Amino acid sequence: MIVSDDFVKWKEKENIVPIDIPEKNEYIWALMNIEHSWTGRMDVQIANTFIMESVQLICNAIVLFEQGYFDCAYYSLRQSIEVSTTIIYLSDIPEELREEKLKAWKRTKDFPMQGQMLNYLKEKGYIFSDLKEKLSDYFSQLSKHSKQLNKIVHKQGLKYFYLSRNHPMNKKEELTNFYLSEFKTYIEICIGSVAIMRLAIDPYPILLMDPEIYHRSFDSMTDAYTEEFVEKYIGNQVLSKYKKTDFYISYYEQHMQEEKKHPCVSDVVKLKYIDKEQMDLIISQIHLVSSPDRCAVMLTSWCEKIAKTYCYGGWMPYYTNTKTNRKATSWSGMDFKAFSENDKKYNQLYDEAFISVFNIQGEDFFIEHNEILTESEIKKINNNIATMNLENK
Repeated sequence: MIVSDDFVKWKEKENIVPIDIPEKNEYIWALMNIEHSWTGRMDVQIANTFIMESVQLICNAIVLFEQGYFDCAYYSLRQSIEVSTTIIYLSDIPEELREEKLKAWKRTKDFPMQGQMLNYLKEKGYIFSDLKEKLSDYFSQLSKHSKQLNKIVHKQGLKYFYLSRNHPMNKKEELTNFYLSEFKTYIEICIGSVAIMRLAIDPYPILLMDPEIYHRSFDSMTDAYTEEFVEKYIGNQVLSKYKKTDFYISYYEQHMQEEKKHPCVSDVVKLKYIDKEQMDLIISQIHLVSSPDRCAVMLTSWCEKIAKTYCYGGWMPYYTNTKTNRKATSWSGMDFKAFSENDKKYNQLYDEAFISVFNIQGEDFFIEHNEILTESEIKKINNNIATMNLENK
């Protein structure tokens, strides 16, 4: 039997009904809150992989739904919850057991299913049991939503059959609106659930929303959730309950014991931005910054011509409120290797600007400046480096 290509193409799309999601861009940007909330916990760095995977699964769900493959889209949403549950499980079990289970997971050996993980965490998980108690209503609702997702994935009900979507008896516009509204609800539930599960690793996405904590904390891989994100996908009531967990309170109290930084000092620590107009304030709290931060600040304070400073072979740049003349915004490690190895350390051409190399206790620092450094300026910087104290007060 010969089947034409046209028939095959028609058959492939016969019961597929693509539906645009008007809020797609909003959902993708919301997911960036989760993607940028990487944990710095060294004992569970693998959790960042699970965070990224959960985000990808929700993105996939959006794409699949718009293409018309709605059951695959719901399956991807369900997976996002399952993967984010694994985040909690691996973060909340003893370290020796974590290594064992992670090895089994990597080798696709015996590893607990979602229900088994939740049962273990309810009985023995310190963090999860506290979360479950304080956020009992939230987790009860999430359980109901998860069960409904299972019904959709397993096609319980004719409305979840592809055949029903193009049935001549259906009012297509009404049905499309129903499917779209329902799917948007589940997208928002899943985004919220992954965001909550992320908070079981550490509370920094929430802690850093508080200026009192932000200006007392160190540089971190984690970006804070936005207020708009929390309000829509987590809810202020849930957030209030989360802040009552022992987990959150212990982190909060620990940070409140630290000295509060001036905003300009926090800019140095977190944004690698040096405001020359606030130099006196920055230097007054120089003991609160890291050694590379301190070197960049002091170099900038010694020479008004500096626009940027780089260390670690160029990969860590510090910006200032002096704009560089260099038009390109990208740079290469090979450039800085060449600058470092050049016999002429000072006033090396760098497109429309200049680079000068100064060595501070074995580490090369590269300053980018718009005007040539004079001999007296170079001498002043080197003399200051020779007497520089990098130890904290």
